[in-house]
Formats: sequence, C-alpha cells, structure tokens
Amino acid sequence: MSALTTTGAGEADGTSGTSGTGRALARAADRAAPVLAFVAVILVWELACRLVPIPPFVLPAPSAIARGFAEIGLVSWAGHAWATLRVALMGYLLSIAVSVPLAMMLANSRLLTRTLLPMLIVVQSTPIVAIAPIIVVTLGADDLPRVVITFLITFFPIVVSTVTGLQATPPELVELSRSLRATRSRQMLHVRLPFAMPYVFSALKIATTLAVIGAVVGEFVAAEKGLGFLILFSTQFFKIHQAFAALIVLVAISLLLFRAVALVQRWLVPWSLPVER
Repeated sequence: MSALTTTGAGEADGTSGTSGTGRALARAADRAAPVLAFVAVILVWELACRLVPIPPFVLPAPSAIARGFAEIGLVSWAGHAWATLRVALMGYLLSIAVSVPLAMMLANSRLLTRTLLPMLIVVQSTPIVAIAPIIVVTLGADDLPRVVITFLITFFPIVVSTVTGLQATPPELVELSRSLRATRSRQMLHVRLPFAMPYVFSALKIATTLAVIGAVVGEFVAAEKGLGFLILFSTQFFKIHQAFAALIVLVAISLLLFRAVALVQRWLVPWSLPVER
C-alpha cells in the first residue's frame, strides 16, 4: 500500500513538474513571439529591397535606414527628439489639467453637458491640419502654437472617456454615498472618480500617441528643430532613409510614453488594471 502511495505521489510530482515546465515554456514563447515576428519582418523587408528593384527613395532597406541614423549623429538626434518630446509633454499635461476637471463638471451638470458638449464636438471635428497654419500665424512661431495644436488633438478623448466612466458608476454606490450624507464633491472624488479610473487611464494611453502626432503636425507647419521638421527636411531632399529613421524614433517615443502611463497606472491605481487570466 505504501509503495503504491509513493508511486502515485511520484507520478503526481512528475506530472506537476512537467506541467510547470510547459507553462514556463508557454510564457517564454509568448514573450519571444513579438520579437521574433519583428525580426522576421525586418529580414523579409531587407531581402525584398535587395531582390526586387525598389528605388531607395520609395522604400529604403533597413540597412539604409540604419545608415540614416549614423549620418545624422547622436547629438542632432537628441536635439530633435527632445524638441518633439518637450512639446508633446507640455500639450499632453495641459490637456490632462483641463480635460479631467471639465469632465467632472460635465458629468455633474446636465445643463453644462448640453451647452458645452456640442461645442467640443465642433472643435474636435475641425481638421487640425487645416487650422494649424492659422494657429501659428496667430500665436507666433515658438513652442506655444505647437503646444496648442497638441492640446486640441489630445483633450477630447480624455474628456469623453472620463465622462463615460463617471456616468457609469453603479447607482447603488451613489445612493450609498447619499445615505451617508456625502456632499456632491465628496461623492465625485471618493466614489465616481475612483470608479472611472480605468476609463481615464485608457484615454490617457491613447492620448500619448495623439500628443506625439500633434507635436509633429505643429513641426510640419512651423519649426526649426524636431523630428517632424527632420522628416519634412529629409523628404524635400529625397533622403527617405533619414525620414524613416526619424519615423522610427517617433514610434519609440510614443511607445515609451504609453509604457510610462501604464506604469503610473500600476503604481497609483493598481486596482484599476484588468484582471489577468
């Protein structure tokens, strides 16, 4: 009997060990899959540019894009990247400072919603690229017009998503706060706003990419430095490999900002994260 028990325990341990190894391999495969897919795309891209007579000013090979990084130099890259990042961050932070309080006021007042929301929709529906030259002429050619353009692109998604989250608070929680004689401000800060945090951070993550787009649009109109200016300058002289290199830096900045917001969410409000299964 004891021998059978020992054998069964050994088989169970072996099964458990095998299962644990399988799960570890599955997790490693999940983490390696995006990297391997990216490497495969780069290899196919390089081979296609070498085997098919594609003009380099139409689609440069990855090796040519790597040369573009070296041609510009680290100091110039840092200056252009910081110029774009500075404008994107200023417009992004300004949009947060305006959008979240505005969303709280809209969620708290039906009259204000009916009054302001149509105006916000009109502003959002206006093509920013079309009014960007007007903003530059009105506000000058320094950072201010580019910050305003970034703000106009990023604030609407934050407002709409925050209002949606505030209005999605379960009615029983609102009634419970009222039964405890909570004021409307305490109700908003301690009940509605915490419940809306997943909506808020979803909008903040989306707005990071829009902030970079806004900064680049402003640089397309009027700038003497920045990744958008570098792309425009490179394409004018048919240095497409340098334009692609600047585009890669822009994507990297967007990904870093997105990841930074995700880390802030995990640090400040970890309970707002989706449950992992």
